[in-house]
Amino acid sequence: MGKVQCLQENKKNLIAIQDSMDVLSGKWKIPIISSICYYNKRRFSDILHDVVGISNKMLSKELKELEVNKIVNRTVLDTQPISVQYELTEHGKTLQIIINNLSEWGQTHRRKIIGK
Repeated sequence: MGKVQCLQENKKNLIAIQDSMDVLSGKWKIPIISSICYYNKRRFSDILHDVVGISNKMLSKELKELEVNKIVNRTVLDTQPISVQYELTEHGKTLQIIINNLSEWGQTHRRKIIGK
C-alpha cells in the first residue's frame, strides 16, 4: 500500500471512529446498551435501576437518541399502567462484541490498577 493510500485509509478509519464515538459518547449510553444487551428486553424502570445514578429525564433523552440512531427499538406495552420496553435492533446487537470487549478490558484494567 502506497503512502497516499495509507493516509486515506487512516483518515477513513479516524472518521469511522469519530462517527462511532458520536453515537456512543457520554457517561450513559454504554451502560444503557449493556443493560439491554444482558437481558434482551428491558422495561424503562429496569434500565433506570441498572444504570446507577441516571435520572428519569436523562434516561429518556439517551434512549431517544439511541432510537434515532437505530440502536434500540421502543415498544409501548398494553399494560395497566402502561409500560415501555426497549430492545436492541439488529444493528444495535452488533455492539455486543464491543460491550464484551469493554467489560473484559475494564476487569483487566481494574486488576492492574488496584490489584483486584
